[in-house]
Amino acid sequence: MELKIHKDITREVNAPLLVAGWPGMGNVGLGAVNYLRRKLEAEPFAELDMSELFAPEAVVVNEGIAGSFSDLPTHHFYYVREPELIISESAAQIAGPGGVNVMGKMLDLADQLRVRTIYTGAAFAVPTGHREPVRLLCAANRTSVRDSLIAQGVEGLQEGHISGMNGLLLGFAGLRELEAACLLATMPQYAVNMPNPKSSREIVKILQGLLEVEIDLSELEQAVEQTETMMEEIESQIRSAFSRMEPEHQEETELGQVEEEQVPQYVMQKIDKLFSEVERTRSQDKATELKKELDKWDLYRFYEDRFLNLFRKHSDEDKEG
Repeated sequence: MELKIHKDITREVNAPLLVAGWPGMGNVGLGAVNYLRRKLEAEPFAELDMSELFAPEAVVVNEGIAGSFSDLPTHHFYYVREPELIISESAAQIAGPGGVNVMGKMLDLADQLRVRTIYTGAAFAVPTGHREPVRLLCAANRTSVRDSLIAQGVEGLQEGHISGMNGLLLGFAGLRELEAACLLATMPQYAVNMPNPKSSREIVKILQGLLEVEIDLSELEQAVEQTETMMEEIESQIRSAFSRMEPEHQEETELGQVEEEQVPQYVMQKIDKLFSEVERTRSQDKATELKKELDKWDLYRFYEDRFLNLFRKHSDEDKEG
């Protein structure tokens, strides 16, 4: 795995910050880093060749002629002179030994450039609705970094785990005596496969405070408005779909007002299993059973978007058939 340096900037930087992003749920972290890079007009200076970690799966065909392989994931590094900043933007999460090697190359470069602190962003999926305000949480490998973020209104993550490259970063940066923190923005757990600029926006806001720079958020605000409009349309369609589902027997329950965090784990597991069964079998009975379970625990509003995606997929399949 080769790190290609296109421009030597070691004499141009002095103890900069590094902000890193990888694809993940809702494209939250990478979306924030990409926005930051574009608005600060960061200049590319290095690239990590990850081709040895991937096997081509397709070729590009044009007018019946097979040409080059489809693009392999890239990992680029950029720098900003003012405020002094390094940006690491990757198109792929790498697991296993390959991910460890990528992290090693990235931190080698950070050492060479005298980076002192690294920030990354990610999504934190929770059972919430899209209308709810985004909460920002953090996990850091130094108490001082965590406390500085808490002072800006970020909540410390009390417990849990951070998977993927964001988790590796915190661990391996600590081994090299580099400060590092991951900013986690909440988003609805039923919409993890959809871009969520609302969560990305909150990470950008914190980063601009850390960098002490003003960033034009108008483009991001517009994306948030468009997403909110789409979510409203999705909810309307889901309500319409549910209105056609008449359960055989309406169960009486006093549990309708139970908050989502009070729902037992076994119930959440049952709901996930029912989602899988409905998707696999397209059974109306299973769909009705799932709706009843969501109503019983007052979770219907948190899962509407996930239902719409399921119904839309089935509708498309019927049209193709």
